Amino acid sequence: MTELVHLAVAGGVATITLDSEHNRNALSKQLVTELVAHLHAAESDDAVRVVLIRAANTVFCSGADLSEAADGGMEDGARSLIALQRQIATSSRPVVVELGGPVRAGGLGIVGAADIVIAAESVSFALTEVRLALAPAVISVTLLERFTSRAAADLFLTGRTFSAAEAVAAGLITRVVPDANLDASVADLLADLAQGYPQGLRETKALLNHDLVQRIDAWGETRAAQSAALFGSAEAREAMLAFLNRRKG
Repeated sequence: MTELVHLAVAGGVATITLDSEHNRNALSKQLVTELVAHLHAAESDDAVRVVLIRAANTVFCSGADLSEAADGGMEDGARSLIALQRQIATSSRPVVVELGGPVRAGGLGIVGAADIVIAAESVSFALTEVRLALAPAVISVTLLERFTSRAAADLFLTGRTFSAAEAVAAGLITRVVPDANLDASVADLLADLAQGYPQGLRETKALLNHDLVQRIDAWGETRAAQSAALFGSAEAREAMLAFLNRRKG
């Protein structure tokens, strides 16, 4: 089986790269399992000061793997995404997300759970769940801590595409930079973070994420059950199959 997520450690940075080009880094069972395993490996490596999550391809993440979802049984997948967000939020290392390409639906859960997110100005975002008879239930546990309430209502309900500049204004990402400056900006950030002592980074991150982790723990199981029920509904199945057929066409 071809690995979909890669881990490389150098200079105190654990770089985790999503590399599932055939489905635009959709959150398949295999991809999530490998991402979780690499995060655990980074957490247990004393040489690692900071974790970087990025994509090898033009799309950072296209959301849920609808091919798997259309076959039913999304309960385990929903719980896995809750656990993934919690793992990122509670890691003792700062987790940085580098966005060089678009992010859709469930992929925003990784963005919401991360500590610092830098995006190229060409990157776009969309919470498309309502257009598939779904709701962003599982990722709401992190996103509602990031978005302003008005931005959440707008972007959750319309499902429209929004820019990196709007994502900064809404509270979703940290900063936007010109596409040509993305690599250098991320490298500068990683160098700054690497100067922190492990205890300082760990305790400061725990302080910052206290409320976020409480929200995940309070609502995670409920939102996972809600998501599974929505994915299993007749209306959502019809919408997902129609979407998959349009994409094949």
